[in-house]
Amino acid sequence: MRVLITGAAGFLGSHLTDRFIAEGYEVVGLDNFITGHPDNVAHLAGNRKFSLIQHDVSTFTYAPGKFDGVLHFASLASPVDYLNYPIKTLKVGAMGTFNTLGIAKANKARFFLASTSEVYGDPSVHPQVESYWGNVNPIGPRSCYDESKRFAEAATMAYHREHQLDTRIVRIFNTYGPRMQPHDGRVVTNFIVQALTGEPITLYGDGTQTRSFCYVDDEIDGIFRLFTMGDSQPTNIGNPNEFTMRQLADLVIELTGSNSPIVTRPLPSDDPKQRQPDITKARTQLGWEPKISLRDGLARTIEYFRPLIGSPRMKSRAQRVVG
Repeated sequence: MRVLITGAAGFLGSHLTDRFIAEGYEVVGLDNFITGHPDNVAHLAGNRKFSLIQHDVSTFTYAPGKFDGVLHFASLASPVDYLNYPIKTLKVGAMGTFNTLGIAKANKARFFLASTSEVYGDPSVHPQVESYWGNVNPIGPRSCYDESKRFAEAATMAYHREHQLDTRIVRIFNTYGPRMQPHDGRVVTNFIVQALTGEPITLYGDGTQTRSFCYVDDEIDGIFRLFTMGDSQPTNIGNPNEFTMRQLADLVIELTGSNSPIVTRPLPSDDPKQRQPDITKARTQLGWEPKISLRDGLARTIEYFRPLIGSPRMKSRAQRVVG
């Protein structure tokens, strides 16, 4: 079995690549390194089951050979990235999705779309079930990401209905763990890096807004099960245990032993007040639910970041040259 994974050098893409290789698949990875990092796949150098193509999937895309699966994980998924590169974000969600759907159609391969809980926007239904259509601002600053994923889902379902393409759609909720970029703007990395460097921990709003955090190993297991056993309709994969941002900040301070103070800033525009997946479908159809607690997952993530303090990877994303 041979699969193409876009965004293979990214946070989730690299872990997914590892899982497919461990399951006996041959993986062709594709990444332009705008947010992915070569270090994330450096351990696969010389592995005969892995090859990497440096390419922007938003442009004309050709990948040689026959594929049994095409998994589209290329995306600018963090707030820092999609706010800095809104047009690139829209392009990878639109043209990138069409390009990868075309590869899957030509190969009669299974197509897997990495979508997001952001399709639910600032939800008026809690917890969020797959049948909920969402509450998204289509012209707000976050819309480049939210709407690109909503469009990608629509494109995937159009190919499924018109061309009978075998498709899967995962709606990924907040996921964290090793290989995240230190300055990606996500709350877990923000808090950990600030705590480890002794900087004030930035809490937006009053800290009562909630998220549900899934450790990367659990998330990848759910995604792999969905690829092999799921259906064509969207499926939530995330941890249903809900925490406030202040609870997260307090736990990070405890686990790092940091003396960082907590400071508050105004809540960003369109920032969701609640986010919690209903994973009934994943439980019943895939036999999946997360196993790793937030405390254990954070401890593992903190130990990944400790050695990076002061390293080149700790430099601000703005200081990197984007290729």
